[in-house]
Amino acid sequence: MATVQIDFMLPERFNLKYIDSDGLEKTPVMIHRAPLGSLERFLAILIEQYAGVFPLWLSPVQVAILPISEKFLKQADEVKKEFEKNNIRVKLNDDNKSLGGKIRESTLQKIPFMIIIGEKEIEKGELFVTVRTREGKDLGMMEVNKFINQLKSQIENFS
Repeated sequence: MATVQIDFMLPERFNLKYIDSDGLEKTPVMIHRAPLGSLERFLAILIEQYAGVFPLWLSPVQVAILPISEKFLKQADEVKKEFEKNNIRVKLNDDNKSLGGKIRESTLQKIPFMIIIGEKEIEKGELFVTVRTREGKDLGMMEVNKFINQLKSQIENFS
């Protein structure tokens, strides 16, 4: 990713001049080096390397919260606050879409984990959720703080 570039444009833009051995004024050629290349190139290589499926620690959104309907938004917001308190990047999908539509959207966005909140989760306890991976694997129902601890462990170990 590192680059060494010969630049003819910047010296001209900066009006850089020198006097050569013949006593004539000339515009120099600039050689510059960038150890990581440009930030854009670096990000493009990361995206290409991971095909957008970033590992948990690098993912811009680590968990998507998907309430089954609007009547579960209060509980979903409480769960969101728990994740935020623990520095987990979370997004609450409060769109008026079907659960299938929300799962599809989160999967296309390649969010590592989706948590579902509905009637069964509320009956189980105040902060219980059903967890699903972006690959479609159902991890079952679990208590929010237990799931948060699992995520924090994965993030700390870069797995």
